[in-house]
Amino acid sequence: MSQHGSGASPRTVRDVVFVDGIRTPFGRAGEKGIYAGTRADDLIVKCIRGLLRRNPSLPAERIDEVAVAATTQTGDQGLTLGRTAALLAGLPRTVPGFAVDRMCAGAMTAVTTTAGSIGFGAYDVVIAGGVEHMGHHPMGSGADPNPRFMSERLVDPAALNMGNTAENLHDRFPAITKERTDAYAVASQDKLSAAYREGRIQPDLVPVAARKPGEGWTVHSKDEPPRPGTTMTDLEGLRTPFRAHGRVTAGNAAGLNDGATAAVLASSEAAAALGLPVKMRLVSYAYAGVEPEVMGIGPVPATEKALKNAGLTIDDIGLFEINEAFAVQVLSFLDHYGIADDDPRVNRYGGAIAVGHPLASSGVRLMIQLARQFEEDPSVRYGITTMCVGLGMGGTVIWENPHHPDYSGTPSGDTTATTVSEGATA
Repeated sequence: MSQHGSGASPRTVRDVVFVDGIRTPFGRAGEKGIYAGTRADDLIVKCIRGLLRRNPSLPAERIDEVAVAATTQTGDQGLTLGRTAALLAGLPRTVPGFAVDRMCAGAMTAVTTTAGSIGFGAYDVVIAGGVEHMGHHPMGSGADPNPRFMSERLVDPAALNMGNTAENLHDRFPAITKERTDAYAVASQDKLSAAYREGRIQPDLVPVAARKPGEGWTVHSKDEPPRPGTTMTDLEGLRTPFRAHGRVTAGNAAGLNDGATAAVLASSEAAAALGLPVKMRLVSYAYAGVEPEVMGIGPVPATEKALKNAGLTIDDIGLFEINEAFAVQVLSFLDHYGIADDDPRVNRYGGAIAVGHPLASSGVRLMIQLARQFEEDPSVRYGITTMCVGLGMGGTVIWENPHHPDYSGTPSGDTTATTVSEGATA
């Protein structure tokens, strides 16, 4: 890094790469779910240990930071989770850690925050991820919203319920009908089933042994939420819990889930020096705020900002991993950009409607799936991971495929950093 004082060299920014990502199988929240008797912090510990096993050339003492997100930071997913998870995972006590909360974009924020620190030169290697045990901690449990939200009408009280915001999106975009959202949901289930049949999901899952009273221990190696074979007829008659005669149902929205994710990120120089794989290069990222009442539109302005920062357009993006909190939210994004509901670039392995959405963990699941698709399809140069975020936000990260012939990342072994200039991106 540059020194302060006369004659100081320009500050430089380093390439940040996604080395590897792993997750637990996702479970259904509640007493009948596979993780009903499992602690949230034990789920993230499983991921951290799994990453170290998969990357034996990474010495644990070289990890500079552990950032772990959770939306409801209490109980077994509280207590400065990044630090406690690092200790529980057996990392050296010299490795620090911290916790993150940006609701659904928690793990995404853990990644981008630590990535910024890598680019700045403060860290070389980090672990970033998230966990949510919605069975133990339902969304919003224990929260005490300030009464000014109501008394001063800062936010429509209904906006504090994410399902209501999805119904509001249907109101705003009447072309997005319940039939379209149900069809999208069926396709999500079908694509995830196909990805499982083809062995594309399993390589990035870490098996978890969990115990239920009276049933003993079971090793879980696949996701619990998917409902393969779901049909339009199955979804037609589901009730609309957020509004009488509404359009949002349990079939065209993500469920309540438990699960954890984690990833290793590094500077390109550190990855080369340690012999670590490079699965993606971070190009740019952005977060944006929107009206909380239409939270689901958040990915649109976030993507606009991220594309502008990168000097790219939507036409440059060859793969999209969009979190499916609600089908209407995905379709509002696709309609904005003129992308067909069944465009093959979008969520090739299905999405959260099928696989689940354990809030703060989901951002890294998107990255794991994009990284595997990059490896399978070297013709794609750029992809994005994007999601809507509770209380009216969106987050987008743009990644570059190192398998593409025009990959612009730092070549392996090249330690030349990029000088920061006005308008430049990492």
